[in-house]
Amino acid sequence: MKLTSDTLADGQPVPADCAFCVPDPETHVRLGANRNPHLAWSGLPAGTRSLVLICHDSDAPSRGDDVNQAGRQVPADLPRVDFTHWVLVDLKPDRGGIAAGEFCSQVTPRGKPGPEGPDGTRHGINSYTDWFAGDDEMAGDYYGYDGPCPPWNDSIVHHYHFTLYALASPRCPVEGPFDRDRALAAIEGRVLAQASIVGTYRINPEAK
Repeated sequence: MKLTSDTLADGQPVPADCAFCVPDPETHVRLGANRNPHLAWSGLPAGTRSLVLICHDSDAPSRGDDVNQAGRQVPADLPRVDFTHWVLVDLKPDRGGIAAGEFCSQVTPRGKPGPEGPDGTRHGINSYTDWFAGDDEMAGDYYGYDGPCPPWNDSIVHHYHFTLYALASPRCPVEGPFDRDRALAAIEGRVLAQASIVGTYRINPEAK
């Protein structure tokens, strides 16, 4: 089973037009085009009846004390946690892939609607839901894809894992609003194979 992309190269930077935010010389960051990347799959195992796609950042700060604070830097040795950027279930195997911008092509304040998505898919809630919970202008349920936006003062480059799971069941057995944890728990024991592409992204030009 292979996951490929015309947008992403494994181990290379995620293009800026796939990002939720991009660098700005005056304000540190500004909103980006937020387009989902192109993804394609091949070599699915026999018996594949549906697919699940998850994207997560494995380098989110575990503490927010220094995040986006002038005169400070998020230290490299700070323990890191996962931040979910996309949960998409009930993908039809025979569609072969996802076009760039097909599921998201802009930042939507307060989040896109869900869980229903195009072509019979369903979107999970991503971690921007929690991140913006206290923001009067941005708070809401963020369904579907929302791209990278690491802290502008982080000292490390972030890694974004796009992982495709082939399932033996025609539908992911999760109901109502769901997140990455619920989706992963629901597909446990049903995964025939999986494949990943990992992209990198940074706002801080000095991040390593």
